[in-house]
Amino acid sequence: MSDKEKFIGALDIGTTTLRCMIFDRSLQIRGYSCEQVQLLYPKVGYIEIDPDQFWASVVRVIKNAIENAKISVEQLESLGITTQRCTFITWHRDTGKYFHRFIVWNDVRAKELVKKWNDNILLKSFQGVSKFLYMITRNKRFLAGSVMKFMNSQVTVRLAWMIRNNDDLRKAIQNKSALFGTIDTWLLHKFQQGLNECNKKPIDHITDVTNASATGLYDPFQLNWAEWSFSLYGLTADMMPKVVDNTHDFGVIDKSIFGSEIKIGCSIADQSASMWGSCCFGKGDVKVTLGTGSFMNLNTGKDCHASIYGLYPLVAWRVFNRDSNTTEVAYCVEGQSNDTGSIIRWGIDFGLFDDPSASSDMAYSVDDSEEIFFIPAFSGLGAPMNDAKAATGVIGIRPTTTKSHIVRALLESIAYRVTQLYICTLEETDFKFSIIRVDGGVSRNDFVCQLLANLTGLEVERGDNSELSVLGTAFLAGLNAGIFQNRDELVRKRVVERVFHPQHEHSERIKGKFLRWQDAVERFRDWYDES
Repeated sequence: MSDKEKFIGALDIGTTTLRCMIFDRSLQIRGYSCEQVQLLYPKVGYIEIDPDQFWASVVRVIKNAIENAKISVEQLESLGITTQRCTFITWHRDTGKYFHRFIVWNDVRAKELVKKWNDNILLKSFQGVSKFLYMITRNKRFLAGSVMKFMNSQVTVRLAWMIRNNDDLRKAIQNKSALFGTIDTWLLHKFQQGLNECNKKPIDHITDVTNASATGLYDPFQLNWAEWSFSLYGLTADMMPKVVDNTHDFGVIDKSIFGSEIKIGCSIADQSASMWGSCCFGKGDVKVTLGTGSFMNLNTGKDCHASIYGLYPLVAWRVFNRDSNTTEVAYCVEGQSNDTGSIIRWGIDFGLFDDPSASSDMAYSVDDSEEIFFIPAFSGLGAPMNDAKAATGVIGIRPTTTKSHIVRALLESIAYRVTQLYICTLEETDFKFSIIRVDGGVSRNDFVCQLLANLTGLEVERGDNSELSVLGTAFLAGLNAGIFQNRDELVRKRVVERVFHPQHEHSERIKGKFLRWQDAVERFRDWYDES
């Protein structure tokens, strides 16, 4: 290997997995390292990450990937960063001391506050006024406001809960010495600071626009922080990071960490990175990431879409386009089901199967789930139900029920939830779809992919690389560094591993079962008492 050969790195921070891949200029993987994110559960419903332990893992996984690629640090021309969204931390502006651990996106400690605020007369008044203004102006911002609800997965209420329950943080906010950030903000801070915590060089307090727009604190229609809402949560504008493009000049990783500086090529949220890896560059392109949760993202082009079913309008990316010499903003609408990979994990822990790959074979080993239905609601049910009090359960068990029947019902529920999200997009938009592109660990499950094709009537296209967020990040970092010239290069390099075609001869029976499953869902809704 020539010492002059250059490489691109991609650091991917997922909910449960932290990985780094090293790519050559042909986007072939040359080095890889992976570690599990150590999640902490101090109380029921609390999910946290220790910052010191997390930082050590980040440094270690990058070092190991470089070593695995058998290259020097100097050969790493650019490193892109993609992170899970809505996991946040706060720290002291001067000392860097954090006020609490990372609060993970699926933490539900603030559920009582969510219920209280959603039942508050002020919110209902806000919805009513927004609906009236939308009727007069037809401004989509007001339509979004008319159906606004607080959700645990957003940063807003969890951060408000933390401010109310952490005296040191509250005092620091009053003294203008507190800083807030999602994982990307904190990592960029640590990378610039280096290993010397007493380093007094100026450090940018920034976040990229895709991470910002998922917090619930950012207005994607106006492309700025919704400062009018800060007083509700107990925030101040000075603690918020500056919002920058995904191809902003993020500087370099301090040489004290890896022995040589490394250019930070981009920062982008995981689902936006997955859209890049899936080549969802055109208006109407749709992809589904089947990871810890399921995320359906529909590219809405230059239009920020307002949903009435609980789909979420987001900035898909904001990048500098070299071809047109302009900044391009693309939007997407997102629907999510919080429990997908987590359901597979539960199946293993519960003893239904030993390995995820075995679940597909077990599902195919029986002709039908025999009216057994599984409701995947460990973290409640998202759009279109939007029910945080829903329960997970199995209904329809008989004396003849086997493990295979239950496993088939479990996998069916994953495809059913994605189908619900797809139906929402049909009812809210006039796009015509022909293909759904899938990625994520659960996309390796043939049974889920085939059932999704049958339910939607669309081709389900699976790439040869299931971790498309990593691929998309590497490409964007290389594009920003001038290694690649345009997106056509990525389109040409993308390899489709398999296409699942709809089996129309089974469509009536399958859609009938889907309707029965939706009836079963109603039995498990509004189950938990949050009073």
